[in-house]
Amino acid sequence: MLWLGFALGSAFFAGITAVLAKVGMKNVNSTLATAIRTVVVLVFSWWMVFLVGSQAEIARLSGRTLFYLVLSGLSTGASWLCYFRALQLGDVNKVAPIDKSSTVLTILLAFLLLGEPVSAPQIVGVLGIGTGTLLMISRKETDTEGKPDGRWLLFACLSALFASLTSIFGKIGVEGVESNLGTAIRTVVVLGMAWLMVFVTGQQKGIRRIGRRDWLFLLLSGLSTGLSWLCYYRALQDGPASVVVPVDKLSILVTIAFSRLILHEKLSRRAAVSLALLVLGTGAMLL
Repeated sequence: MLWLGFALGSAFFAGITAVLAKVGMKNVNSTLATAIRTVVVLVFSWWMVFLVGSQAEIARLSGRTLFYLVLSGLSTGASWLCYFRALQLGDVNKVAPIDKSSTVLTILLAFLLLGEPVSAPQIVGVLGIGTGTLLMISRKETDTEGKPDGRWLLFACLSALFASLTSIFGKIGVEGVESNLGTAIRTVVVLGMAWLMVFVTGQQKGIRRIGRRDWLFLLLSGLSTGLSWLCYYRALQDGPASVVVPVDKLSILVTIAFSRLILHEKLSRRAAVSLALLVLGTGAMLL
């Protein structure tokens, strides 16, 4: 079960990414920061391709494989676009829970499209992960003036859907392809969409105002993202998506641990309960 080790590695590096990105984006627009981090991921992923010598496989890739790798990249970019649009129109405490439901959607799509079985323990795991995630990100609602724009719900649902499709397309696309090469090709597509977001929103002018400390943490964040992606798609190549995806979601444990050490953020009682549900739910998925 080497794939499980890669899945845990993906969770670890993803957890570090969240903390590094939070520090690095303190004075930087999040869209611009995402595009900069993607450049680092691209360089790192292609460096790994040439390190393991898989660049020769490019000429042997079938049209079907490239098609699904491109779809995986496009769905990632689409998920980001919808997520940020939903946050712009709606409240974070409403958008985030819907976006996090991508875990459940991935398991359902893996069952419907990939034929991966769903056992009783996995159903229990889905309930535990879903409940724990909602508790972790939920906040008390406050009254706001003005009538909210109802389109946020549509964009939030699309964000979760595209995030789920990213995992499914990635699973199909990496079959028969060296995982590092698959990740590198997919990152090219994501990079294009990320910088498209920057220029569409006019944030490219902010590059000159980024400080050295912010650059450092953004670069470290991109490096950890690259490591997380490489581990994640290596795990998807050998393991079932219905298990790899929930294990990858354990990155929240790493994030909270490092946020406590680096950002000195305290863990509430509700958050502690939600973490227990997440861990128990993921454990049930592995049975």
